[in-house]
Amino acid sequence: MVTHFKALLAGASLLFLSAYQFNLLPQPARAQPGSGPGAAAETVDRSPLKLPLIRPKIVVKKGRRQLLLFSADKLVRTYRIGLGLNPLGDKVREGDRRTPEGDFYIFTKNDKSAFYLSLGISYPNAAAAERGLRDHLINNPQYDAIMRALKAKQGPPQNTLLGGDIYIHGNGAGSDWTWGCVALENEDIRELFGALSVGTPVRIEP
Repeated sequence: MVTHFKALLAGASLLFLSAYQFNLLPQPARAQPGSGPGAAAETVDRSPLKLPLIRPKIVVKKGRRQLLLFSADKLVRTYRIGLGLNPLGDKVREGDRRTPEGDFYIFTKNDKSAFYLSLGISYPNAAAAERGLRDHLINNPQYDAIMRALKAKQGPPQNTLLGGDIYIHGNGAGSDWTWGCVALENEDIRELFGALSVGTPVRIEP
């Protein structure tokens, strides 16, 4: 009886091992390449950019934590980004820690940034200035100064109650940690910094 039971047990074990070997049993789920939160925002193509870029522009998608780089209206790079500590909604005033939304341009490049490298964004734009004047955050002379700077494609005043010093910079894109800036990995801002010039259009979308 015991011998018969042992024989049955050995046979069952052999069947189990054979089934596992030929993948007849359910296998543990495995993560697929490119899956998971934020995976779509990762930079995959690391072949050198074809410089100079043709009519370059940047589109930031806040909700997807992506910065898209275009050349001749063709998408050439997708970078993962971090945003302000208060990432939802448009920037309204100084200290709200929101990343602004709308149309801007790069008005300065700083190779001595405290955040590795940085590209200055022309916030406040006209929409922010008009809203700020309406809501009594800025006065008429401040509004006029902002509009003159924007017309000349220069840096608008950075020290009003609307806030300022909004940059695309380095020091990491793993979380939303800035005071309203767009943060990238150092490798990514280095590539952008070398490829873009002052005046490049920047659109920031929700």
